[in-house]
Amino acid sequence: MKKFFSILIVVAVAAMSVGCCEKKSDSQELSFTQLMEQSTPEQVEAWYNGGSRLDEEYTKAHAEELRKQKKLLVFDLDGTLSNHRCPMPEESRALLDALGKKYHLVMCGAGNVARVFNQMGKYPIDLVGNYGMMHAKVENGELVITKKVVADIDKEFFLRETTRLREKYGYTKYAGEPIEWHPSGMVTFALLGTEATKEDKLVFDPDRAKRRVMYPEVLEIFKDYTVFIGGSTSFDIVAKQYNKYDATMEYAKMHGYTKEQVLFMGDDMGDGGGDSHIRLGGIDYIHVLDYTKIPEMLAFLLE
Repeated sequence: MKKFFSILIVVAVAAMSVGCCEKKSDSQELSFTQLMEQSTPEQVEAWYNGGSRLDEEYTKAHAEELRKQKKLLVFDLDGTLSNHRCPMPEESRALLDALGKKYHLVMCGAGNVARVFNQMGKYPIDLVGNYGMMHAKVENGELVITKKVVADIDKEFFLRETTRLREKYGYTKYAGEPIEWHPSGMVTFALLGTEATKEDKLVFDPDRAKRRVMYPEVLEIFKDYTVFIGGSTSFDIVAKQYNKYDATMEYAKMHGYTKEQVLFMGDDMGDGGGDSHIRLGGIDYIHVLDYTKIPEMLAFLLE
């Protein structure tokens, strides 16, 4: 099998620390893979079962403690602050405005930072995109890229294998292109095609059941990479070292925050989901099942 990723360029601009660390987490320096290797079976099992999920009962009982502890709030976008590929609603914008007065905020998404920035209505927030392959900040209303990983992609391999999967599972008709080749090197295998309508995307696989049938085989074919059941109709495929756990911890470290000071908000925590490494790595998180309810879910942070 040919290598999919050959990292060519990494440009990073280190940010100055804006937080104060209360204590150093033992896992602060570990990547997700290292964390899994060095943690006890009991720890891994607890994380797998959602031991770091902060449900409504917990946040109500520990609201004051959480307000003091949490410094960095990390958000997914689609399904968390907005509907998939839809503009961020005013309610979510108002929530970010209020939270931004008390906490450091960052958007950590699967998509390209420019796409996420535009979907958010050019909201002025730091952005981490493509599972950590891109970083950006907003200056004077404009997006400024501060990290960009450029990868060499074996397009022939990906086209051959995804075509075979389409034929096997019946996804031979699609709109636009069969694959989205991201500038960073991430690959999106779009079952409905790159130009499918929002309406078709939203009704295609809302519970991810169709893609979960395919997931074990997709995982085996691309076993040298990390495969996510991404968005509403696709699979995202990236190099092993890229996932939202490592992306979140990289950003936290850059700005002087510990793992204990991080709180992640996401909707896709299930196995194979874009946010799943957050759950599996033990970062405290709130599972957002309905993006319209997130202002209520995070009200405890503003009391």
